[in-house]
Amino acid sequence: MTVKSKHVRIKGIKDGLVFLLDDKCPFEELLGELRYKLEHSHQNILTGPIVHVDIKMGKRSVTDEEKESVLEILRGQGNLLIRSVEVLEAVKSGNGSSLHVMSGILRSGQVLNHKGDLLFLGDVNPGGAITCTGDIFILGALRGMAHAGVEGNEGAVIAASVMAPTQLRIAEIISRPPDEWETRESSMEFAFLSEGVMQIDKIHNIVKLRRDLNVFKGV
Repeated sequence: MTVKSKHVRIKGIKDGLVFLLDDKCPFEELLGELRYKLEHSHQNILTGPIVHVDIKMGKRSVTDEEKESVLEILRGQGNLLIRSVEVLEAVKSGNGSSLHVMSGILRSGQVLNHKGDLLFLGDVNPGGAITCTGDIFILGALRGMAHAGVEGNEGAVIAASVMAPTQLRIAEIISRPPDEWETRESSMEFAFLSEGVMQIDKIHNIVKLRRDLNVFKGV
């Protein structure tokens, strides 16, 4: 069997591999090429120590079953450890822009940079960091650093299911959280700027904040 198409690209990074999967080809064709590359043309990466793998599926619309079929192929190789799966989705954030969706775990020393708004499904561990030009929404624990509005957008927000960061930053305003972060009420919160001062509120109040901001701007 000869596979001439390049629907699957495997890129080496400092701490693992990135599998870049074409989001326009038929899904079964994609799976076939993935199996072939792992079984024939890329056997050298399947020997040796554990290799961390990040999967990028582009803007393909996939079901949970389809995503699982990709993971099963990779899990079948003994030394590949799935670290994250990224699927871009056309979700809208509270300010009307497209919301980029990613999942995984950010460990100490790892930094995720994104241009735009980000929904991160997973935890940010101490020593890990997320920086975005827009909003940051974390469905998980924020125990590392988060910087929203990195290009000066003071209207950006940072939200997390568990808000226990080492540092929050919106635009140029930095807030080093108090020692009692860990004892705060267990509910999703968000950080925002009010007259240049970092504030924390319950997530359900973000709608009112954005509505009031739009009224203030005359939108």
